[in-house]
Amino acid sequence: MDNTKDKLLQRRSKLSSTQRSLLEKRLRGEVDFQLEVISKRSQISPVPLSFAQQRLWFLHQLDPDNPYYSELACVQLLGALNVDALEKSFNEIVQRHEALRTTFEIVEEQAVQVIHPDVTVKLPVVKLDLMPEVEQQAQIEQLTTEIAQKPFDLTTVPLLRSVLLQIDVEEYLLVFAIHHIVVDGWSIGVLIRELVVLYEAFSINKTSPLLELPIQYADFAIWQRQWLQGELQKTQLDYWKQQLAGAATLALPTDRPRPPVQSFRGAVASFELSASLTDMLRDLSNAEGVTLFMTLLAAFQALLYRYTGQEDICVGSPVANRNQGQIQGLIGFFVNTLVLRTDLGGNPSFLELLNRVRQVCVGAYAHADIPFEQLVEELQPDRNLSQMPLFQVMFAWQEDSQKQLTLPDLTLNWLPTHTQAARFDLTLYIVDASELRGLLEYNTDLFNAETITRIVEHFRTLLEGIVANPQARLSDLPILTTDELNQQLLEWNDTAVEYPQQLCIHQLFEAQVERTPDAIAVVFEDEQLTYWELNARANQLAHYLQQLGVKPEVLVGICVEQSLTMVIGLLAILKAGGAYIPLDPSYPQERLAYILEDTQASVLLTEALLLEII
Repeated sequence: MDNTKDKLLQRRSKLSSTQRSLLEKRLRGEVDFQLEVISKRSQISPVPLSFAQQRLWFLHQLDPDNPYYSELACVQLLGALNVDALEKSFNEIVQRHEALRTTFEIVEEQAVQVIHPDVTVKLPVVKLDLMPEVEQQAQIEQLTTEIAQKPFDLTTVPLLRSVLLQIDVEEYLLVFAIHHIVVDGWSIGVLIRELVVLYEAFSINKTSPLLELPIQYADFAIWQRQWLQGELQKTQLDYWKQQLAGAATLALPTDRPRPPVQSFRGAVASFELSASLTDMLRDLSNAEGVTLFMTLLAAFQALLYRYTGQEDICVGSPVANRNQGQIQGLIGFFVNTLVLRTDLGGNPSFLELLNRVRQVCVGAYAHADIPFEQLVEELQPDRNLSQMPLFQVMFAWQEDSQKQLTLPDLTLNWLPTHTQAARFDLTLYIVDASELRGLLEYNTDLFNAETITRIVEHFRTLLEGIVANPQARLSDLPILTTDELNQQLLEWNDTAVEYPQQLCIHQLFEAQVERTPDAIAVVFEDEQLTYWELNARANQLAHYLQQLGVKPEVLVGICVEQSLTMVIGLLAILKAGGAYIPLDPSYPQERLAYILEDTQASVLLTEALLLEII
């Protein structure tokens, strides 16, 4: 009967395939929730900032020279490129999307968006095709770094910079960076897709085939502030206040102390999961009625639990926040961040943790409309310039959207890029492809590259352990690699040393005295003795013990407090030929008396202060 009840409860805890699909679409921002239709605004400019823009604008005021809030992209172009058509396509996109013609200013003590009617973007071409390959690669890296790390002035249009690097006769690299305040990752995909469509048309002197956009980002910003208020706002805020009350800061073990002010300097380590491991993770997710996102999130939180020992773990996770058809094709800063707080108390099995994560995710996505920026403002967490508020680690799920694009006489390939920035201590990106790919971004002020490589391998090992035995408790799941296990169990325990079998320990000690007489042999608190000093005092006591009749087979009791005297006494008994009986002064008096009577020790070494208890 109990088994039947457990199975029914387990089924209720699972998501149906329809529910899983909806949650996955919610994550990607593909669902039209029939929210209130967004209207076009009557006033072109200025307009208020969206909540997300407001927080980023505030951070920019704190550190205007911070170059790390940019979206960087690099596209390889292979074939006969029409540079004029490419530049014209870029300018058409800038004209089409107001976000790319927006700057930010203070009007009546309020930050506002200022939309400029006309902006022309130049696409400089840098010829690198005649350079030797080594020099060419150095130039590519230097120019890409300059584009990515040069700070933006939010009052100057455009908040976009680009360059076209000619690598060969028919090979180019299109590199561009846009400030995050006007774009998000989704927007980069929109830009490239529109670039392909426009280039195809402009290269044969046709007009733009793209339909007019129904609204602009500024319309969304106005609607967001009007829509997210009243009872809706209160309900969602109340949920998050309860969900995040008393949340703990994640104390990751780092290679270096945390600096007083976060630098945002970062690097990445990429990895792939095998097809078989990917398939097993998908099968496990389907069997447990959860999304693959939930399974990987639970595994990541399990890894953080193993590293920190903390049972209360908050992880940030971005959501596309494009739940209406009107905004799906817009360029702008829509992405929102959810705080996924999971209780890992009680050392649960992975399946139990997965159920907890499922509940957390379902609740979070049901209350995902509150902007993270408003949540921070409402909760007022302790301000600390050394780390981000509410969470310090991010988990990001990404679709495999950066695929090859083909045009007549031209092929486009996305190339991996990184701005050498890290907005959090760690960010784990998982790309949902036929074989899962990962990218672990880390703050280089905190972690060494070798540490991150080890974390990646631990995560892979943990995933393999999870699919092999998902019922295992978190503490029992493996994280050490085969090489690490071999090192700990075999190499570090291979401590066998050839010792002269005919010598006793006090004789080995005397040989060491001959080799290093002036080296420190023993230390206790603020006292120390060299090998020569320790040997001399032990010899003196050993001679006295021999006078008392100590010889082989004679038992000598020793009852002293922990001190240098203890070491001298033990060594002296051995030198005299006797065997020592340790007597702990903390033992009850009856226990000490029993040991002395039972052993019939003929000699007792002790201290005057301890005579009363013996």
